[in-house]
Amino acid sequence: MGQSQAFTQDREPELNFFEMGINYSCGRQVTADLIEAHKWFNIAAMRGDLEAARRRQEIASEMSAFEIAAAQRRAREWLSVH
Repeated sequence: MGQSQAFTQDREPELNFFEMGINYSCGRQVTADLIEAHKWFNIAAMRGDLEAARRRQEIASEMSAFEIAAAQRRAREWLSVH
């Protein structure tokens, strides 16, 4: 089972997505990764989480255009199979 699956079991999906973003942005329980953080905040924001949208914007200011594009691509890929 991958890290993403382990974190998302047995919780409300929208909260899980936001928590995943927090985990990756802060390096809590996982290695810090702004691309993954942006991906999870993006997914949560798409589901109506306004705080996730704010956090996504905040970390995007620390990312290159290439990194943001990679995060958006990962979010689309994740959504296409879930």
